[in-house]
Amino acid sequence: MNAEMIRQLLEQVRAGGLSVADAVERLKRLPFEDLGFAKLDRHRHLRRGFPEVVLCAGKTPEQVEQIVGRHLDGSANLLATRAGPEVFERVKVVAPNAEYHERARAITVVNEPVPKTGGTVLVITAGTADIPVAEEAAVTADILGNRVETTYDVGVAGIHRLFGQAEKLREASVLIVVAGMEGALPSVVGGLVDKPVIGVPTSTGYGANFGGVTPLLAMLNSCAAGVVVVNIDNGFGAGYAASLINHLGAKEAT
Repeated sequence: MNAEMIRQLLEQVRAGGLSVADAVERLKRLPFEDLGFAKLDRHRHLRRGFPEVVLCAGKTPEQVEQIVGRHLDGSANLLATRAGPEVFERVKVVAPNAEYHERARAITVVNEPVPKTGGTVLVITAGTADIPVAEEAAVTADILGNRVETTYDVGVAGIHRLFGQAEKLREASVLIVVAGMEGALPSVVGGLVDKPVIGVPTSTGYGANFGGVTPLLAMLNSCAAGVVVVNIDNGFGAGYAASLINHLGAKEAT
């Protein structure tokens, strides 16, 4: 339940369209609702500006369906990450307008479109194999109310491909750079722009990639100032952080 929903609830009580008892019953679920196997954070939107995000990994399709159904009873929009097609089929039962983003493995439900504010979040990948993580970042930033652009497969193995995107690099407000293997691309991008760069190491690579540890350490040791790093394969975390930065910049501009 967000601030607008609470305001509407109070207006209904004042107008006599809703009894105090019914209003209390609805508010009982604040600040969280206990489903037995999960506790839904009903105050997340009030604190953070966006409802709790559902991580589907480790949950059964039936659990996700129940969480989403209860979630949408108090929130207009939804983001669920790490969801397979079988989970999406269950979500559609309670949210017929849900959209499945296959490459991102993400589900979105948008009942109240979020205005796009601030500048552009640019999502970049070193290789094509990094696209699923990048798409998770892009879908996250988009539903949080950001203009998102992408440019994929511009890694250091053919650095001229990145230079061909110079205009996009200059115009972006925040850049998310996704790379596996040795994870060099965020450092290169960080040396070319005067905007925040969020590095996302991926588990893409051969044995010495160590499941993403090699690019993680490389990005943490970047010699380019202004490069920050999220966890391995954490496209969601990068998209959320980029959104916070982008919206903060928009507020300061006004």
